[in-house]
Amino acid sequence: MSAGRRPAVGDEVEYAPDCRAIVTDVRQDVLILRVPGGLEWPAADPNGLRITRLRKDRQGVDDYR
Repeated sequence: MSAGRRPAVGDEVEYAPDCRAIVTDVRQDVLILRVPGGLEWPAADPNGLRITRLRKDRQGVDDYR
């Protein structure tokens, strides 16, 4: 789904096979990822992230609170 677009805040991304997170912030040009339970970390390989759902497609979904 990425099609050359860099992930933005609110997008769901796959950072490893079958491992998904939400982009919650961009700090000093580094994407911050979060998974259910609240664990956050800087994306180690931002270019390796694959967008699985755009923010607009996630609106109203509460699967990453």
